[in-house]
Amino acid sequence: MNIAVLVSGGGTNLQALIDYERQTRANAHDCPYHIVLVASNTKKAYALQRAADAGIPAQVRSPAMVLGAALPTATLDEKRELVSDAMLELCREYKVQAIVLAGYLSVLKGNIIEEYKDKIINLHPALLPKFGGVGMWGHNVHEAVLEAGETESGCTVHIVDSGCDTGRILVQKKVPVLPGDTPDSLYARIAPEEHKAIIEATLMLVQE
Repeated sequence: MNIAVLVSGGGTNLQALIDYERQTRANAHDCPYHIVLVASNTKKAYALQRAADAGIPAQVRSPAMVLGAALPTATLDEKRELVSDAMLELCREYKVQAIVLAGYLSVLKGNIIEEYKDKIINLHPALLPKFGGVGMWGHNVHEAVLEAGETESGCTVHIVDSGCDTGRILVQKKVPVLPGDTPDSLYARIAPEEHKAIIEATLMLVQE
């Protein structure tokens, strides 16, 4: 199944997906997914370089690119919907059959949710339904977990719906929260589990 991976940052989870596909094919097995597109809402995402290094088409559709002169007056929802529509056009162009959000720091809205219903997954760095929703991304999540005194955290991969971090959960991985943890040390413990979870959930997505 042809998949697109949407990214906004460093792309370590994208790299996990690239490596799994490569290793599977190197071992003379068919990989159930093929990454045909990496797309970002920011040109600064290092994940774009990872895609280029792997020979995968990489595209940027930032709010500035999509809205142009209308950017200063657009609402947040308008920005999200127009960027989502631009991502949808890319997915159509590259004949994408499923979408993986791997550190994509925007909320998909509008037509893309309907056209790819039950075919979009998102990786979230906490154990949903706790610590989800608007503003809960990256280190914000880990800081909130520590401030709440949680004894465990982890990551979740879920189906994307019209809400924010509200879709059906596919995979969760748990790690302990240790005394003296900082957001950085907690993230370092969760990151390897994210790599496992994103692969596991992507395989579930394309084989359903």
